[in-house]
Amino acid sequence: MDFETLAAGLNCTPPAIDDFPKDIFTEEQRQDGAVVLHIIISLYLFVALAVVCDKYFVPAVEKICQALNMSNDVAGATFMAAATSAPELFVNVIGTFITEGDIGVGTIVGSAVFNILAVAACCGLGAGMSGVQVVPLDWWPLTRDCLAYGITVSILICIIHDERVEWYEALSLVLLYIVYILIMYFDKSIQRCARGGLRSAQKRRQSYQSSISKSRAHSLEAAEAQIPLKIEKEKQVCDGTHVNSDESGNCTQIGPGAVAQLNGTIKSSELPNVEESHDTSNQHSLWKWPSKQGKFTKFTWIITWPIYFVFLFTIPDCEKPRFKKWFPLTFMMCIIWIGSLSYVVAWMITIIGDTLKIPDSVMGITFLAAGTSVPEAVSSVIVAKQGHGSMGISNSIGSNTFDILLCLGLPWFIKATFMPTIPGKLWVGINSAGIEYSAISLLSTLLMLYIAFSLNKFKLDKRVGRACLLMYAAFLILASLIELNVFFRVNLPTCGR
Repeated sequence: MDFETLAAGLNCTPPAIDDFPKDIFTEEQRQDGAVVLHIIISLYLFVALAVVCDKYFVPAVEKICQALNMSNDVAGATFMAAATSAPELFVNVIGTFITEGDIGVGTIVGSAVFNILAVAACCGLGAGMSGVQVVPLDWWPLTRDCLAYGITVSILICIIHDERVEWYEALSLVLLYIVYILIMYFDKSIQRCARGGLRSAQKRRQSYQSSISKSRAHSLEAAEAQIPLKIEKEKQVCDGTHVNSDESGNCTQIGPGAVAQLNGTIKSSELPNVEESHDTSNQHSLWKWPSKQGKFTKFTWIITWPIYFVFLFTIPDCEKPRFKKWFPLTFMMCIIWIGSLSYVVAWMITIIGDTLKIPDSVMGITFLAAGTSVPEAVSSVIVAKQGHGSMGISNSIGSNTFDILLCLGLPWFIKATFMPTIPGKLWVGINSAGIEYSAISLLSTLLMLYIAFSLNKFKLDKRVGRACLLMYAAFLILASLIELNVFFRVNLPTCGR
């Protein structure tokens, strides 16, 4: 049971709408139709979040990675994860210090499952729509991030088991995030050791298999002697460039014009089309009417014009030559905008749920979690369409690690140490029943995601996307029933006003 609720003498949970500023409309006005305005504002802010992530945030992260000589998957698990998790940090700071409610914890737990399953589903379906049907994933970053997040969730379960978080327990979460950053910084060295061990194991297995197949060597040589050899056809010279032929005899260029792989095997003939479509989608002229475009393009130009106009004067575009060295400022401004917009989105969605009489716990797991996780979804889909599948998945799982270790640990530590609810009691009370069940569900969804990728041979495609989408829908249904106390009592009813 929540310690703050018991201390206040309440037998119900205060509504989440009280955790936000007062709405300009009354409850009767919202029920008479004013709630539609809140829905429109939420959708418009979703578009603004997408513009920030697509046009400003992703390029800034790429330039930071280049400056620090970081790989794409490490950048996704650190810089991109920290910035896209700014909404959860903002909401939890408000819930911990101002309202002393559970909205921050609920949002982080709900968005964690969204990041694991829904973001992976969006990446798989989005990659299929961009012309790249299959985006191969690297096994190492996926295994590394799943293992780190699994350990993080297990530590969280141990900390909240006694229904409260001591100040030293909260501090340990913050220190663990520093350890996590150091591990990611030395990722290349750890990766070489892991891949070296795997290669040595594969060599031992191959040598074992070769020793078994020696008995068949003479019969195989005799059979090969009767088949015309095609070795000379496997290497040719087409137009003066050295090439290799595939099984069908087609010529594949290996010369200087070949395109490097992007996190896996992507056809070089398809890659320019992907980059061209991405560059075209980013082009938005504020002062030029798209007269030659279709009606939908003209409509979106009108709708998004105020968004681009505001961002033009507040966020430097580091892709332009004159602002190419301003990417640290671009990164910081994106964090401020993402946090501010996501807080307003969470506010609007909470008002919608209160007006439609949807319980706060269900709103936190579903709409509020999805609303604050829009940056992760948009950023992951963008990089997945470009072929960087591991970076998109590392962003979503790394965001969860950041959420638990820092978005929960830092506010809890400051609250318990400097501003305890009960003087002299250096701990923060939580609703242990709901959080423990959610943490167990996080581990199960993480395991299901890894099993889905391993069964698909670490490939990101529509099949994995659809599977993750079905698992996320099943989780929403089950979690909503649990939060509604259908199976057993985990939450107090919402207080009336």
